[in-house]
Amino acid sequence: MLSFSAESFVFEVAIQILKSKIYRTIILSIVLYGCKTWSLTLREERKLRVFENMVLRRIFGPTREEVTGEWRRLHNEELNDLYSSPNIVRVINSRRMRWVGHVARMGEERGLYSFLLGKPEGRRPMGRFRRR
Repeated sequence: MLSFSAESFVFEVAIQILKSKIYRTIILSIVLYGCKTWSLTLREERKLRVFENMVLRRIFGPTREEVTGEWRRLHNEELNDLYSSPNIVRVINSRRMRWVGHVARMGEERGLYSFLLGKPEGRRPMGRFRRR
């Protein structure tokens, strides 16, 4: 039979695994909806990384220093070690590359393919566009 501290540690690890699965399946799918078509700036990438680190800090909680016994927040490297999945920016880039592969296989008659190449046909009218 396990001691109380060992049982509580096993329970805590099981809760962390469950919370990280919920984050990966529910929260990330909501946050990254439509990310295939985003063009992210460095500022937006940083905001997404900050959001991810904030959520992971809530999941894994503080850690106790072995030497001093004080509680402290986890550093980003420690969060990356605990959360074994790729970070949110890499997920976005991989989804975008997969989407670009689909668009590249489309025929030339599709409008999205010409948009990918960056050569739109025709010209835009001069001046300000008219509102209805």
